[in-house]
Amino acid sequence: MQIAVIVICLLLFVVIAALILGSLYFYRLAVSRRSKSFLEGNADLADIPDPKYLWLEHQKLEKISLRSFDGLALQAHWLEAAKPSAKTVIIAHGYSGHGLQMDSLAKLYHEEYGFHVLLPDNRGHGESEGSYIGFGWHDRKDYLQWIDYVVERRGQKEEIVLHGVSMGGATVLMTSGEPMPEQVKAVVSDCAYSSAKEELRYQMNRMFRLPSFPFLQLTSLVCRLRAGYWFKEASAVSQVAKAKKPILFIHGDQDTFVPSTMVQPLYEECASDKALFIVPGAGHGLAYSTDPTGYKEAVQSFLKRWIAQ
Repeated sequence: MQIAVIVICLLLFVVIAALILGSLYFYRLAVSRRSKSFLEGNADLADIPDPKYLWLEHQKLEKISLRSFDGLALQAHWLEAAKPSAKTVIIAHGYSGHGLQMDSLAKLYHEEYGFHVLLPDNRGHGESEGSYIGFGWHDRKDYLQWIDYVVERRGQKEEIVLHGVSMGGATVLMTSGEPMPEQVKAVVSDCAYSSAKEELRYQMNRMFRLPSFPFLQLTSLVCRLRAGYWFKEASAVSQVAKAKKPILFIHGDQDTFVPSTMVQPLYEECASDKALFIVPGAGHGLAYSTDPTGYKEAVQSFLKRWIAQ
């Protein structure tokens, strides 16, 4: 009997240790600031070209910085409009990326729409400080500060658009649920996930063939202890339900990294004026390159409703 109790206790210890180590592993893998080499060779991202900023490297960029609400030094690049303009776009990059990788959208807004362009590096990315990835949640507060920066720099009459792709799309959606100044006129979200919890649940099954319980819950606890937020907090669906600014939702119908089904609850729960543009045949982050003409027309048509021409 005593031996049986010892064996059971040892098994329980092994199971608990495995769960703790597993949750720490997944935190380091997904949330902690480090190389995301596990994404290399991912079939869901196979068609995405290596990120280049061939156009931006020939532009006159100004490096700017601000201090986040929790003391991090955040960095961004500013590109002045080619002609006098009272319009600025703040472009949010994706998971493990940085601002300068948003080359094609920066060119679109600068050359075709005549905007000033602000390209932040999210906390935990690029040249910004931070030991963890916020999945858009803490980043939403950072983007409120970037909005204030633009208003202070450009004045009260500036018209501002937020445009994000992938995690950046979720970031601008999470920002949309917060009170924003009147200068923010519209939000464009491209291939955003509905929440960090649902995206991580999806990837845990798709990439690792593991059930989300209990690893997702335990990893969320580690995230709360180390990064200060729960995965369930980082919900774009909950935030758009409070949105006051008009939102354009974009998604490729062949997206298997952030499944295209995630755009439906986002669109349906959005409380503000909204529009939906689905790009046939587009994988993750490829809506613009798959149908550049349709993408430009959808964005321009949407912005014309809210931005002075």
